[in-house]
Amino acid sequence: MDKKKFLQGVRDGVPIGLGYLAVGFSIGITCHRIGLNVFQSFLISFLNNASAGEYAGMKVMEEDAGVVSMILMMLIVNGRYLLMSCALSQKLPQSMPLIFRMIIGFDVTDEMFGISIAQEGYLNEWYFIGAMCMAVPGWSAGAVFGVILGNILSARLVSALSIMLFGMFIAIIIPVGKADKKVLLCIFVSFIASFVFSRLSSISSGMQTIILTLVISAAAALIFPKKEEQEQ
Repeated sequence: MDKKKFLQGVRDGVPIGLGYLAVGFSIGITCHRIGLNVFQSFLISFLNNASAGEYAGMKVMEEDAGVVSMILMMLIVNGRYLLMSCALSQKLPQSMPLIFRMIIGFDVTDEMFGISIAQEGYLNEWYFIGAMCMAVPGWSAGAVFGVILGNILSARLVSALSIMLFGMFIAIIIPVGKADKKVLLCIFVSFIASFVFSRLSSISSGMQTIILTLVISAAAALIFPKKEEQEQ
């Protein structure tokens, strides 16, 4: 064990864990709303460190849409992590044992990817594990607190707190949209299309999300392709 790298990972993981605690709380409120208990909510957050993925999965569960819808939803919503994992794999030394590669692959989130890819040279596995020791408990504990408070607070207050998750998503997409007008246009189109789809279609919201994600992202890729020099 590289104690120095581990402690560096713990240090860098503290703000991530605190952020996850707040996000996990809103996830826990949603878990309570759809009828999950404390243990189930903890297990979902512990095994799936992805806010959008968890929320999408819970929507499928709430509507009892079936296993196929769940699999498709997880593949689409969490697809970006496949790309992050491919990029991060280039930072791993060839001598790294498979068990450590699997541990790293388990918790490739946006924030964990950010601090890992920024490391000079190869990524030390104990640095990543140290950061995980802050990030994973923060995420899981937040969900547990959300469910517990959901059982204590009034139904009206729980309903109000459920808005937190949507506020978090808006906080993620608006800065990116302001920086890129093409992204902002896609966001606007997705809002309108989602509203129209919900009014005119009897398809479950989970399947609606899958269809709209595939159609809008594919259309954006065709209409606004990135030039080769931009990709490089």
